[in-house]
Amino acid sequence: MALLKKGDTAPDFKGFNQNNEPIALADFKGKKLILYFYPKDDTPGCTAESCNLSDNYDAWIEKGYEVVGVSPDSVASHKKFAEKYGLKFNLIADTEKEILQGYGVWGEKNMYGKTYMGVIRTTYVINEAGVIDEVFEKVQTKDHTNQIIKSLDLG
Repeated sequence: MALLKKGDTAPDFKGFNQNNEPIALADFKGKKLILYFYPKDDTPGCTAESCNLSDNYDAWIEKGYEVVGVSPDSVASHKKFAEKYGLKFNLIADTEKEILQGYGVWGEKNMYGKTYMGVIRTTYVINEAGVIDEVFEKVQTKDHTNQIIKSLDLG
């Protein structure tokens, strides 16, 4: 499935966070959401991205945004990752890759000449009506907050 684009309705999702609590897109109805998809807990790029968003979490809340991360890692892996780095938001365990596929971010990747299936690092900004306002395909992991702020003109 192709990546979703600006103006598309965000597909509904349901999953479990790092505390094994249910979480769904419907929980954010009437709120703005930064939904980011990343390949793996506790790897350099994913840690940089997650920590950057978490370090700026209070500012996101002040601007009216919630933040949620999604990867194919397990609930237990997410719990360990969130505790290790003090992440302040929900991480959804999508071990069956249903959310990843629904958002078009599970696909073919290529590294060192080998082709494999994996998470295509992508961030979607979803508005209060459940419509995608922005898509980030080239995520600046170490400065993702500023990348989003500049693109949405929230400065």
